[in-house]
Amino acid sequence: MSTFISNHNDGGPVAPDRTRRLGARTGIRAAALPAVLALALAACGGSGDDESDRTSEGSGGDSGSQEQVDLRFTWWGSDTRHQITQEVIDAFEAEYPHISVQGEFGEWSGYWDKLATTVAANDAPDIIQMDEMYLREYAGRGALLDLHTLDGVDISAFEEATVATGEFDGGLYGLSSGVNSFAILANPSIFTDAGLDLPDDETWTWEEFKELSVQITENTDDGVWGSQSFGNEQAAFTTWARQHGESLFTADGEVGFSEATLMSFFEHMTDLRDAGAVPPASVTAEENSAGLDQGVTATNRVAMGFMWSNQLFAASEASGHELVLLRMPSQTGQASDNGAYYKSSMFWSVSSRTEHPEEAGLFVDFLANHAGDILLAERGVPPNTEVRTEVADQFNPAEAAAATFIQDIGDEIAEAPAPPPVGGASVQEIFQRHCAEVLFDRMSPEDAASSLSSEISSAVSR
Repeated sequence: MSTFISNHNDGGPVAPDRTRRLGARTGIRAAALPAVLALALAACGGSGDDESDRTSEGSGGDSGSQEQVDLRFTWWGSDTRHQITQEVIDAFEAEYPHISVQGEFGEWSGYWDKLATTVAANDAPDIIQMDEMYLREYAGRGALLDLHTLDGVDISAFEEATVATGEFDGGLYGLSSGVNSFAILANPSIFTDAGLDLPDDETWTWEEFKELSVQITENTDDGVWGSQSFGNEQAAFTTWARQHGESLFTADGEVGFSEATLMSFFEHMTDLRDAGAVPPASVTAEENSAGLDQGVTATNRVAMGFMWSNQLFAASEASGHELVLLRMPSQTGQASDNGAYYKSSMFWSVSSRTEHPEEAGLFVDFLANHAGDILLAERGVPPNTEVRTEVADQFNPAEAAAATFIQDIGDEIAEAPAPPPVGGASVQEIFQRHCAEVLFDRMSPEDAASSLSSEISSAVSR
């Protein structure tokens, strides 16, 4: 069992240890992209020459001209993330007084619709917190700037494999902000209430997961379940497919899973529901629009939830309990067969239409290389290896636990899956919709597998 404790970074008030660090440095969801976005992004294409013109006077790390520059920076996340990110902005503005950064933030559930709207209106923020699910969509249509063209962005301390996660068609369109992995967040307090021990996460199977979850539901108060529903989430199926030797997408952008594997995923999801291991469909459906802080894990309604490892701090903060990271169960009882992989938690990207590429690059460089003592592991384990070493002793217990977890699974993980192709941004919504149809018994697992497969194939072939 992994013995990691404490507090991810997406919600709740700031813990005392985090509060002491905040202010210490005074110097220096997912909806499908609207059709209008495709038209707007098409208008962004063919920007290669423009990029060269705009970046030919890169500062190479200087503060550039001292004329006042106003930048906009957008991100999604919890209250904790907002507070931490604002401190980074304050530190950057102190070091570069002639640059002002306006923060624009919100919940994941509305983030992508808002971004699509601003891009369509040719009013995109200068710096964009980007997700893997959308990176290829935006980069492939010319909405993002190639960071390789910005001399001020230093990637020398990044591992090549980490940089590669943000590359597309020869350009670097997103610089990783953190490394994480899909995992289970367990609440030891609920295990104690149920009179049960935490599982051995190096050997457990899905059948053992089900049995344990049922026991927790039976041994706790009404309104508390063993686990969050395993479904309703693209990453959950990606894990399931990898456990069956398949993938969500192939390297060339084709669908990489069989209908039989998808059907087994839906059958597993309904089996857990029918056994009482997870909440009913009505509760699971609420998760689609709830932020992390209001989810069943953070509100202590389940003993185990499925999240990314970098969410440990925020979920623990919102929960009020020290949550624990566990490996995913496997089909075989071998941790190396559980489908785990390293994922860039998110990326720093720059709009191809920014009027200030030099200054936007300076801010990305600051985020990536000079704000480690503020960001710590909130967005995942720092991808800059030098920063990771320098700030390790400043991690709070949750951040240290996430870093330890990432290190401990290093010998078990397989190659990361191929990034979603253009059109792949709609997959999360397609999954959630079909999961709801199955959980509410409006579609059979077989029919849902056929429908979902067809819809995803159509989405990525347009």
